[in-house]
Amino acid sequence: MTDLTKEIMTLDEDYVMHTYGRFPIVIERGEGCYCYDTEGNKYLDLIGGIAVNILGYGDPVLGEAIGKQAKNIIHTSNLFYTIPQPRLAKRLTTLAGMRKAFFCNSGAEANEAALKLARKAAKLTGRETKTKIVSTYNSFHGRTLGAITATGQEKYQKSFLPLIPGFDYIEYNNIEQLDIIDDDTCAVIVEPIQGESGVHPATGEFLLALREKCDKYNVALIFDEVQTGMGRTGKLFAYMHFGVKPNILTSAKMIGGGFPMGCCMADEKYMDIFTPGDHASTFGGTPLACTAAMTVLDRMEELNLLENCTKMGEYFMEKLKTLPHLKEVRGKGLLIGVEFDKPVAKTISTEGFKHGVIMNSIGDSIIRLVPPLIIKKEDIDFAVDVIKKIMN
Repeated sequence: MTDLTKEIMTLDEDYVMHTYGRFPIVIERGEGCYCYDTEGNKYLDLIGGIAVNILGYGDPVLGEAIGKQAKNIIHTSNLFYTIPQPRLAKRLTTLAGMRKAFFCNSGAEANEAALKLARKAAKLTGRETKTKIVSTYNSFHGRTLGAITATGQEKYQKSFLPLIPGFDYIEYNNIEQLDIIDDDTCAVIVEPIQGESGVHPATGEFLLALREKCDKYNVALIFDEVQTGMGRTGKLFAYMHFGVKPNILTSAKMIGGGFPMGCCMADEKYMDIFTPGDHASTFGGTPLACTAAMTVLDRMEELNLLENCTKMGEYFMEKLKTLPHLKEVRGKGLLIGVEFDKPVAKTISTEGFKHGVIMNSIGDSIIRLVPPLIIKKEDIDFAVDVIKKIMN
């Protein structure tokens, strides 16, 4: 272990709050789908910065754009107009099928904005009891207090009780439980594909039934596309696979190519609900963040990333189906869950790391794969070969 590695690990142990279980390496640089530690070791990153690094590491165009903007202006108050923000808002909302956008810094912030937007819209109807928010079990919507209340997993909630009142939960894909939606409901928040709990796609029938129920009771349908959005599933947003459109759409993760950014978009019905003072973000939609996001959209087109995501996703899933002890491969595009019929996930993650592949284990039997959208067949072949070696 080098002196630099020892120094950084010691400093982290002494001065950084322990909110992550870290791999025992210090990442120093990256290139493409690979990152390198301070010991000179090379790793294929199939976590992709936790579903963030759409362009991988070290994209020269993104780096140049951020550097150029940083020399001009990094930040100014949202009390002023800036050039990149409205241009990004127009481009992103048009592509997403929405009308207006609110920019923030993360997925949790985007979901907080969505929940507040729906609550205020309901208040404007004059029905004071219209405050209930419906979410699903095994969902994940973030770690702020509102977002964690919406997250239907007790393990994330139990240390922070009491939670925000007014939330109910239903089983994902269970149409029979949709009767919980009524006149007192202001919003339903759902992921088109549940990522954190093991990559579980919604059914088209479930999302359509949700849409119909929300229309019947004047309820905001919120799609949390923090992880599924910006091309992760082969379309710009996952809802486009199903043909069921939300009223409010949240995004983050890949939107800035690694630069922190989140976005809450709304349709015509909800786009003007917020007024000055209702909601804000000091660092939301800075010139630097918006420049990064615009560049990501440019690079998606230039590199045909939606097409590559679809092709490589299909290729990856077919290769994974050759693994032993396989129960199921599921997902869409490059959001892939691999479930085994025995508790091998943590072993695959631990041993894979030793063989130069970084993977995310979920529980005992599921591996989640969310690589950069620039991944190639040779990277996939290498990863699957490593998994096979571990399991043999």
